[in-house]
Formats: sequence, C-alpha cells, structure tokens
Amino acid sequence: MALNFNAIADDFRRLNWQDPGTWPLIPKAVVLLLILIAVPVAGYFLDWQGQVETLEAGRNEEQKLKDGYVAKKRQAVNLDLHKQQLREIDTQFGALLRQLPNKSQMDALLVDINQAGLGRGLQFDLFKPAAREIQREFYAELPIEVKVVGTYHDMGAFAADVGALPRIVTLNDVRISAQKDGNLAMEATARTFRYLDEEEIAAQRRAQQAARKGKAR
Repeated sequence: MALNFNAIADDFRRLNWQDPGTWPLIPKAVVLLLILIAVPVAGYFLDWQGQVETLEAGRNEEQKLKDGYVAKKRQAVNLDLHKQQLREIDTQFGALLRQLPNKSQMDALLVDINQAGLGRGLQFDLFKPAAREIQREFYAELPIEVKVVGTYHDMGAFAADVGALPRIVTLNDVRISAQKDGNLAMEATARTFRYLDEEEIAAQRRAQQAARKGKAR
C-alpha cells in the first residue's frame, strides 16, 4: 500500500493541538515516536549524564586502588629480596670505602705512588700534590701533577702498578712526548681519594646549611 504523502501533510496541517484524541493515526504515531525519543535523550542530559560520569570516575578510582594494591603486594612479597639486596649494596659500599685511605694514610699512599715509579726505573721530573683537596659529599680528592721519564714499557708497567695499588688511584690527562735521548716523558694528573671522617662531614654540612641560609636572605 503506497503512502499518500500529500494526504499525510494535510493531516498534520489540520491537527487540533487542543484535542489530540481526534488526530489521525499517522500523526499520533509520529508524535508518540518523537516523545519516546525525546524523553530518554532529555533524561540523559539532565540527569543520567552526571550519574554516568560519576560511575566512570568510580570505576577509574577502583582500578587505581587495585593497581596500588597489586604494587604494594608485590613489594611485600619481594621485601626479603629487597632487604638482601640492600645488605649486598652496604657490603659493596663498605668494600669500596675501605679502598679509600683516611687522612693519616694519605702520606703513605703518596709514597706508594712514588715508589711504583721508581721501582720501574722511571725518573720523576715532577711530583706535586695540590695545595688543597677537593671535597665531595663523603670523600676528598687530591690531584697530583706527575711527570716521569723512561721507556714506553716502563711507563706501561708503572700505570699497571698504580692501578693495582690497594687504594684507589687514577691517572688522568695523560700526555706522552718523545725526548732527545730516545726516552719518553709522560705528564699526567694522578688522583687519589680518601674518605672524610665524621667531623669533616659534620663541618661540611654546617657550611652547606650556612650557605643556604645566606642565599635565603
């Protein structure tokens, strides 16, 4: 059955809005359909949208709490492992710290460096420790300007001997040049390190606090 759209249009034009009961079937059905669509849409924007957003926020918060719980549970399960790793780190740190001399052992370390060169037949043209140490957070660094003359083999052996010392010593800024007599001259900065004692660390912290107070003013 074909729809007569002109007749339907006429039905809509002749509608009595004060008496919907007299409307033809098609206008009633169309208006009813619009009402059925409009009520849920209006309800969503006026009321349900806020509830949906609140529900979604609650779900997100629930997921965050679950993730936090899983992470804390994992940490609790691995607590013994973390404690063991911390003990290993403390042990390794202590072993490294023992490789740093204290203030009273620095002179002996300087002698050991000097003897390592002399023991390889090198001639010291310069062995000059810096006038002042460079203080770091828990250790102090002492640069030593060194210039030795000898053969390439002896210099290599000297560098190996310095690296094998029980205390930490590094050779930096190494420069090698040829001499007229056929030997080589090596200039370098040897750096030795020592740990700060408790009094030095306390004094360093007091100085840092005073500096921060001075900047705050």
